[in-house]
Amino acid sequence: MNLTENIMLALAGLKSNKMRAMLTMLGIIIGIASVIAIVTVGDSLTASITSTMEEMGANSIMVSIRERGGVESDRGPRMPGAVSATPEESDLFTDEAIENFAMRFNDRVDTISLSHGVGSAKAQDGRLYANVSVTGVNDGYEKANNVKLMAGRFITEKDIKSVKKVAVVSDKLVENMFSAGEDPLGKEIKIYSDTIETYTIVGIYKYETSAFMPSSSSEKDMSTSFYIPVSLAKQDAAIQNYQTFTVVTKTGVDTARFTEDIKNYFSKAYENNAKWEASVMNMESTISSMTSMLSTVSTAISVIAAISLLVGGIGVMNIMLVSVTERTREIGTRKALGARNSYIKVQFIVESVIICMIGGIIGIVLGLLLGALGASLLGYPAEASSSIILLSVSITMLIGVFFGYYPANKAAKLDPIEALRYE
Repeated sequence: MNLTENIMLALAGLKSNKMRAMLTMLGIIIGIASVIAIVTVGDSLTASITSTMEEMGANSIMVSIRERGGVESDRGPRMPGAVSATPEESDLFTDEAIENFAMRFNDRVDTISLSHGVGSAKAQDGRLYANVSVTGVNDGYEKANNVKLMAGRFITEKDIKSVKKVAVVSDKLVENMFSAGEDPLGKEIKIYSDTIETYTIVGIYKYETSAFMPSSSSEKDMSTSFYIPVSLAKQDAAIQNYQTFTVVTKTGVDTARFTEDIKNYFSKAYENNAKWEASVMNMESTISSMTSMLSTVSTAISVIAAISLLVGGIGVMNIMLVSVTERTREIGTRKALGARNSYIKVQFIVESVIICMIGGIIGIVLGLLLGALGASLLGYPAEASSSIILLSVSITMLIGVFFGYYPANKAAKLDPIEALRYE
């Protein structure tokens, strides 16, 4: 009997016991679908975060303060600003220290990004409102954070020096606060928090959902950044210095080498500080560390989900043993007519593989749909991995062969005379 006949015989057997076949496939379907869905969501998340970080610039270097004794892990350095205690004002970077650093490396520094968070607030005009997060920034923030201006200008050095009450707002705020066709540039807007402040809009930027913190709010209620001069943000702040800043290097600068030079520069500045030190990390190492961490988590969850494949395989073996028992007389007849043991064995292995393959295909389709749905709900574009699909097909075939071999071998070893007597 050739392979085609075996396949047709297996399909005929499945058709005659549809419900039993479907229940047998269920474990395979759930296992494959779970693995593919998890990997799809994980790959989508990784791709989205990597893309966002790359947009921030592979030539960006983050400098921050951290507690001494922080050990860098095998997966990369600790995230900047990750502290378990609060540094004193004197431990932080002063404007003067940052200016001296920029002058020292002026041949390699393109710009420096500074920011100071003020807090959440609400822009309101009668019944119109928009939630905002007020952030003080300098002129270098735009380039370092890939802020995409749609109209007007960004915060300038002149705004900072003169402490102007100007603001750069998102297109989402404009949609909420202004009528269609109205030009917001030059208009005043009131911000309500603990006090009421009035700012003049000088620029509008395109709001983009962050890969790190996808928005769960409605379009109307989402909070967007409201940029003001950093000098204005720090005017009444208790802390005037900075815990972190970002360096954007000039084109052609070796980022890895410059990172080491910055470490050496600030290690001297903080050599007499017993508790705090400067941490320097470039974007390339951050991307590598983040990708490695996400891949590890995704793999670990996938392995847990794949346990259901073992359960599915046991289910296949069980049903094949039942099938061998039910078809004992058929096996005896075939052997009496001259069928070799190898033919009988192949017949049942093929049937087992067919069950697993059909279950695997259904699982792959279901997993891709669930993965796309999961990625969509989280706000990421779906990234289906072709390698995991091919791996899933291979695994289902192996399960079919592995868990089908014992029942097939048992069928092949049946004595034809005893099999023919079986009731």
